[in-house]
Amino acid sequence: MRSIWKGAVSFGLVTIPVKLYSATEQRDVSFHQVHREDGGRIRYKRVCQVCGQEVPFADVAKGYELATGEMVVLTDEDLADLPLTTSHRIEVLQFTPLEQVDPIYFSKTYYLEPDPMGAKPYVLLRDALSGSGQVAVVKVALRSREALGTLRVREGVFVLETMLWPDEIRAADFPFLTEKIDVRPQELAMATSLIESMRADFDPDEYKDVYREALLDVVEAKAEGREVVQPAEAEQPAATDLLSALRASVEAAKKGRSAAKGAAEEEKPPKKTSRRKTA
Repeated sequence: MRSIWKGAVSFGLVTIPVKLYSATEQRDVSFHQVHREDGGRIRYKRVCQVCGQEVPFADVAKGYELATGEMVVLTDEDLADLPLTTSHRIEVLQFTPLEQVDPIYFSKTYYLEPDPMGAKPYVLLRDALSGSGQVAVVKVALRSREALGTLRVREGVFVLETMLWPDEIRAADFPFLTEKIDVRPQELAMATSLIESMRADFDPDEYKDVYREALLDVVEAKAEGREVVQPAEAEQPAATDLLSALRASVEAAKKGRSAAKGAAEEEKPPKKTSRRKTA
């Protein structure tokens, strides 16, 4: 991995120099826009809609459109003196239980690696934070933007989760929230039973991106000139009402759990039988 930022964690009067790494990466299949006839790449030009001329990148500035439609042009010099008090510094503001932080605020995940000179205070804060059951609420500036974040420990490494600001979270204001919707006790009991029948420990390795694999198969088949075969979809039984659908779902979940358990038992190696020595 390549570090994308260097700074320090500021914890009281203690400063811990660190490097920042992206902890995640997107594995989406990327495409280019091409000419259908010959496969040539499509290129775009920066053209000013006022004068109609192509504008070199060096002459491109940031513009903020006012409510009146007027455009305020900002240059790098205008933005250079803006106060970013946490520039190249992850400032610890407080410590709080993780369950008090709604996951909807989380935006991006990073790893923090200590500089060799800061390894001891890094490990000290890591062990203290890990034993406290808390997370650190921090403030950090990345890419000329200040953000809140949390520091937690994962597999012995500090993980920084940048967060959105409260005014960036949309309100879930939907009409059905004010409607009176009657749910029968039998339906609620059956839904609860379905949840119980599908409960299991989370193991992300059990899941895979089926769409991405199918898409890569299509690309490979096209490249080799083979025929693309679409897999058959399993038929879903029709349910007459909600209660019947829930009941059928519970039965299907139980059958699926039993089949998975049987497959797991078959994969287990046979136990060795011990022979008792005779005199």
